[in-house]
Amino acid sequence: MRIFITKPIIESGIEILRSAGHEVNVHQGEKGITKEELYSAAKESDALITMLSDKIDEEFLEKNSHLLVIANYAVGFNNIDIEAAKRLAIPVANTPDVLTHATAELAFALLLSSARRITEAHNSIASNNWKGWEPMGFLGQSLANKTLGIFGAGRIGQSFAKMCQGAFDMDVLYTSRTEKNDFPAKRVSFDELVEKSDIISVHCDLNATTMGKFNREIFKKMKSSSIFINTARGEIHNEVDLHWALTHGEVWGAGLDVTNPEPMSADSPLLKLPNVTITPHIGSATLKARSEMSDLVATNILKGLLKEKLLTPVY
Repeated sequence: MRIFITKPIIESGIEILRSAGHEVNVHQGEKGITKEELYSAAKESDALITMLSDKIDEEFLEKNSHLLVIANYAVGFNNIDIEAAKRLAIPVANTPDVLTHATAELAFALLLSSARRITEAHNSIASNNWKGWEPMGFLGQSLANKTLGIFGAGRIGQSFAKMCQGAFDMDVLYTSRTEKNDFPAKRVSFDELVEKSDIISVHCDLNATTMGKFNREIFKKMKSSSIFINTARGEIHNEVDLHWALTHGEVWGAGLDVTNPEPMSADSPLLKLPNVTITPHIGSATLKARSEMSDLVATNILKGLLKEKLLTPVY
């Protein structure tokens, strides 16, 4: 069987597939795969390992209905038309759990960087502006006993909240479709979350109800001392409105691992703001997490090729 991978991944998963006797082809090159290249490769393949940047829509699936399985190298799968895949009986898998702690760690790092103005302070040294210790220099925020608001209390949101509770004894509020009985936090309405939180961290999936959820109207309701963190999907916040909020004192700082659009242009006005820390979608970028993701997508592919139940099916 032939498996195509749209970007290089850690070798352990590839070895799992090759050891099982399958042919594995990996798209190379710094630029992402084009639509034409993906269509061409899929036609010659039995299974795909895809990335969030790969658009697997209804048209693609209908033209490649021969595929036996698709494994998305991510927790999210909004790049895949799941209803079309279901209708065409193409199994789809993702990589939950294995990147939970890594992504929560990154959200924690963004929070610390934002609160203590680390990026701004670093840039001042790089610009040769460090003249000596200043008693009023780079005054940041203490995080102890703050109120943390979690928007989307799934695995990653809960893991991040527990880090904040353990390190800073934070009170935690959350909004979620369902009550989290084993989560030591208070479930509140979205409006209450926005108005009462000192920090708001986004961990929900991207769908019709969360698209553009954080806009100018919402940022105006947040505390002027608040910090906004997004490690979920860039489309959940309106980037123009976030820039407005950060420059008009509606929000104190922001930490983003995802942007809208993505990748972000070097000309983005957000990059020119001192109170923003931005990373290039590296939430799961630890050797441990990416290795486990590689092994998991490979195992799901093997299961799909044998027409067995996937380990982590999307539907």
